[in-house]
Amino acid sequence: MRLVFAGTPETSVPALEALLASPHEVVAVLTRPDARAGRGRTLHPSPVKAVAVERGIDVLTPVSPRDPEFQARLREIAPDACPVVAYGALLPRDILAIPTHGWINLHFSVLPAWRGAAPVQRAIMAGDEATGATTFVIEEGLDTGPVLGLMTETIRPDDTSGVLLDRLAHAGAGLLVATMDGLEGGDLHAVPQPAEGVSHAAKLTTADAEISWTTPAYAVSRHIRGCTPAPGAWTTFRGERLGMGPVLTAGADALETREGSQTLAPGEVHATKKAVHVGTASGVVTLGEVRPQGKKPMPAADWARGVRIDVGESLGRATTLT
Repeated sequence: MRLVFAGTPETSVPALEALLASPHEVVAVLTRPDARAGRGRTLHPSPVKAVAVERGIDVLTPVSPRDPEFQARLREIAPDACPVVAYGALLPRDILAIPTHGWINLHFSVLPAWRGAAPVQRAIMAGDEATGATTFVIEEGLDTGPVLGLMTETIRPDDTSGVLLDRLAHAGAGLLVATMDGLEGGDLHAVPQPAEGVSHAAKLTTADAEISWTTPAYAVSRHIRGCTPAPGAWTTFRGERLGMGPVLTAGADALETREGSQTLAPGEVHATKKAVHVGTASGVVTLGEVRPQGKKPMPAADWARGVRIDVGESLGRATTLT
């Protein structure tokens, strides 16, 4: 089939490369315009555009899919289908009917669970044991279209959203190719999503990523893993923001020290030469890597030696940074 692939971030690249290696023809890619990044704020192409340019594929970068020139170009190309992986812009009704088989989205959840922008992050934060990927026909509703294919994936105890998303991006690439094969063969038919089991995965903001030490240890761990690497979990120490990497859960109500069993209040910090422990609502967690404001990530024990934590000091605060 003749395809126009729509995608933007690194997460989209495995699917694009899988389609390029398939019998289907990717005649063009649709991606977001070049964006400024880095200290010099210079313009950089999206990862999808970089691959397309390297392969000599036509690149479409409208500021908005509503752009009349872009829509005219898409009608001129007359694609059989438009596979989509994290394109990053809403598709207007005018272009949904242009491809013969529609716009086919690869979404990283088992729909109707976790419709929306952050399905992988929200699944980890909610403590789901499994997730997956779904291909479906895009319609005007948010991730509500009929399903063409799906796969499942176990969420591992140490998965961060970045690690799990990478795994799903590669496994989902095969699902997307299989979906294109089925549409071409005419033996694949869309099935409406069930009405039960709907959940929504709103985009995570920096404010959402703040750690609440008054929740149980397992919830703190899930929250941090779900926010890693983006938007990045954080707390505060002495009034400054402190980035937080994944933690280890001790599974105990109290910390065993040479002086005996010590209970830590939520957010209370206890540092030794080799480790930093923090209290939660259900026991202690051991910090891994932290990122002090304006500095690079470092092991928590190194950070603690530098700041010289006093007995009884805590992480977190009652008010939110602006």
